[in-house]
Amino acid sequence: MDLKDHFHVTGDALKNWIVAQFQDSLAVGILWLIGLYLLHVPWALFWALLAAVLQFVPHLGAVLGMVGPVLAATLSWGDWEHPLYVLILYAVIVMIDGFFLQPYIMKRMAKVPMWASIFTPIVLGILIPFWGVLLSPPLLAILYAYKARQQKEITAGPKV
Repeated sequence: MDLKDHFHVTGDALKNWIVAQFQDSLAVGILWLIGLYLLHVPWALFWALLAAVLQFVPHLGAVLGMVGPVLAATLSWGDWEHPLYVLILYAVIVMIDGFFLQPYIMKRMAKVPMWASIFTPIVLGILIPFWGVLLSPPLLAILYAYKARQQKEITAGPKV
């Protein structure tokens, strides 16, 4: 395998990861829009779009996408119940995304098993606190692209 092949495998893996990340961001944005609309949070469409864009930042973007709707609910109603409902919505979206959407989309697009996309960020987050969590999704995509390439070479047999 020469350098050109390495660039090709890595580039394809990162492209698949970006497409998967875009699909995940779109799904999270739709969940936010539905939830914020049902809670009557002002500027629901804006907050949902912002949450979708921020979802591109692995693991940190979801937290940043929650701040605006909580502040909007607090300022709009002036009570503690409406911001609490938004925080509950955030928790539900994070659980749906983390345990179902991301693993499913990564498995479909980047061929990363669901168990790996759930546990690898946790393990790398312990080993390398900030960077491990941030870099685990694209690294997983690259790792499994090389694994698929190796399996393909093994099944194809030696070149004559």
